[in-house]
Amino acid sequence: MIDSPFAGGTRACHNFPTREALIEAAYCNEVARLCEAVPELLATMPPREALRAWTRRFIDYATAKLGMADALRAVVASGTNPYAESHELIQAALTSLMNAGTAAGAIRTDISPTDMFAALAGIALTSAGPDQREQAERLLDLTLDGLRPTPPQAPDN
Repeated sequence: MIDSPFAGGTRACHNFPTREALIEAAYCNEVARLCEAVPELLATMPPREALRAWTRRFIDYATAKLGMADALRAVVASGTNPYAESHELIQAALTSLMNAGTAAGAIRTDISPTDMFAALAGIALTSAGPDQREQAERLLDLTLDGLRPTPPQAPDN
């Protein structure tokens, strides 16, 4: 049994039957913390700023996940899938953020949370290394700038 003082976001000790079970719990805890931040972000800042803050957290999460890649592969090889719920949780978090942004008129209505997740995944795959943080920030800014609603065009006379 492996004891962990940090599983579930608490300091209580939990016993894990294997190293893989501990890694899976740590991964699931990180996904939960990422997604559970959405209500607080939306309560404390305008939707566009909340989305920006959350995307930074997503890159932090992706960077940590890259650092755990070998360990997570071992978890999958052991027969469990730590990714089973993470995609749905992240999609739900993005949906909440984007719905708030579109309701406030702060982001375009023609971009789906699935599109945004694909953009974030691309940024994470190409720029989530700790030494690439500046590039990731620029790409996040570029992506979020692309979400701005475009003002109606004046008709040509």
